[in-house]
Amino acid sequence: MKTIVSVLGLASLIALAACDSKQENQVENAYENQADAIDNQADNMEAMADNLSGNAEAAAENAADALENKADATREAGEAAGDAVEDKMN
Repeated sequence: MKTIVSVLGLASLIALAACDSKQENQVENAYENQADAIDNQADNMEAMADNLSGNAEAAAENAADALENKADATREAGEAAGDAVEDKMN
C-alpha cells in the first residue's frame, strides 16, 4: 500500500510540473482508481462478514468500515492534489 501511495505522490509531482488540465485529471483519476480498489476490498470484506458470526462478523465489518474511510480519504487527497495542479496552472 505504501508503494502505491508513493507512486501516486510521484505522479502528482509530475503532474504539477506539467501544469495542464489533462495532468490534473490524470492525478485525480489515479487517486480515484486507488479509492475504487480500496472500496472493492471493503465490499469483499463485507461479503466475508456475512458468512461469519459474533465477534468475527463484527471485526470484519469494522475492517470494512475502516477500508471505506480510507477510500474516502484517498478521494479527498486526490481532489486536493488536483486542486494543487489547477492552482499551479493559474
